[in-house]
Amino acid sequence: MSATHARTYRRKAAVPDFFAWGQRKRVRFAARAAAVLFLSLAILRGVIIGGYLDYEGSPYARLPGKLAGLAGMAAEDIKIEGLVHQEPEAVLKAIGVTPGGSLIGFDAGHAKRLLESLDWVATAKVQRLFPNQLEIAVAERVPFAIWQRGGSYYVIDKSGAAMSTLPASLMTKLPLVSGEGAETAAAELVNQLEAFPGLLLQVRAAARVGNRRWTLYLDNGVKVLLPEDGVAGALAAVAKLDQTQQLLSKGITAIDLRLGDRITVAMAEVEEAAKEPAKAKKAKRQ
Repeated sequence: MSATHARTYRRKAAVPDFFAWGQRKRVRFAARAAAVLFLSLAILRGVIIGGYLDYEGSPYARLPGKLAGLAGMAAEDIKIEGLVHQEPEAVLKAIGVTPGGSLIGFDAGHAKRLLESLDWVATAKVQRLFPNQLEIAVAERVPFAIWQRGGSYYVIDKSGAAMSTLPASLMTKLPLVSGEGAETAAAELVNQLEAFPGLLLQVRAAARVGNRRWTLYLDNGVKVLLPEDGVAGALAAVAKLDQTQQLLSKGITAIDLRLGDRITVAMAEVEEAAKEPAKAKKAKRQ
């Protein structure tokens, strides 16, 4: 007797045409919606990157801050200390923060590094107090002198670092130094001059010569040629001669101290007398 195998066949139910049509319509709608969304986002990204929403008073520029404000993450309380020559706006611009703007993702450590990268900042401290407070303390570099290099003038601190945001024209009380290397050597020169306040008050400018020595220009037109070494002793000699003999008030044009064992003084009358033969020769030729 042969074994029999029973098989059961089930016929799949046919999907009505109107269901299939609806599914195809939903797929097409979803595809079109996704394409429109992608295109819209691409256009929005181009508009943002192109800066078309960055105009003053743009409502879109305030949108992140408004959204952050709803979540209590907007910069509502900002405290900035230590500014002397700069405005608070310069600090906020450097760290990318605006009053009322979003603090979502704000990194205090990164903001500190950004501030200390500015040439007018010596040190900075940035602290965020959640959720919406910022405390910023900035120590500015102290203007020390005006450094003339070629036809340009720079405000420098004691280390010789230039501060590009400070106009030299507004720092008229600072000493003027010039020449290569003057910016880094000026602090030592001023430190030596401070031991002779009477002489220091008469110094109008100082020129670094060959990055080796200084020539001082006094406010009465006298030049003081300092030696390469032994500057303190040379200044002491000039200060003593001026105190005892009023040397700087006797119509001289220059004092040469470059030779350590002697002081050479150029008199105005001698220079004028030396010019007379040259003037006579020139007149004779004419």
